[in-house]
Amino acid sequence: MSQVTKKESPLTLDVFTAGIWKDNPVFVMMLGLCPVLAVTNSVINSLAMGIASIFVLVCSNALVSLLRNFIPKQVRITTYIIIIATFVTLVDYMIQAISLDLYNRLGAFIQLIVVNCLILGRAEAFASKNGVIKSVVSALGMGLGFTLALVMLGSVRELLGAGQLLGYQIFSTQFEPWVVMILPPGGFIVLGCWLLLINTIEQRKKAKLVATEAALHSAIKS
Repeated sequence: MSQVTKKESPLTLDVFTAGIWKDNPVFVMMLGLCPVLAVTNSVINSLAMGIASIFVLVCSNALVSLLRNFIPKQVRITTYIIIIATFVTLVDYMIQAISLDLYNRLGAFIQLIVVNCLILGRAEAFASKNGVIKSVVSALGMGLGFTLALVMLGSVRELLGAGQLLGYQIFSTQFEPWVVMILPPGGFIVLGCWLLLINTIEQRKKAKLVATEAALHSAIKS
């Protein structure tokens, strides 16, 4: 029995950009924090996980959107997990073929993309209710936002934890690496610092907007 779909809203630029900043899956929605904290001890690991997540997110959203009118409501979550697991398996084999060393560094977190709240959440909340093009655009934005967050964490942790970026030495040999940064606690520390910075920026933007509106209101009254 097919599901009745509502008329979807038009495709706008905001559908793509929302996931990059406004609704960033890590810094705003706090989704997928397990791989965020676990694999971001280097930029390469962060990029690899981000690209893998983009591939799975875009492909699974496209297929879920295509099949949304044919998937029975009672088994939709199970079906979404099967679709996601199929693409995760493809990514798993591709990373093994490209770089076994990278695959070993990422460990089980590639397979855990199947249960990533970001991937499953977009399939349920967006792809199952919208057309293919809009679902792919939204998935791409979310994936890029997720990758951006991973790289932001990974660059800080690698720089402070090893004095390097992408394997190239940045600081002099006299620099004493902050070993804690490449350990699990370093992930929490750097994530907290980025959240503090982003929330401070957002609060200042809101305060500036309120002040501008108040000044405009006063000018109109006078």
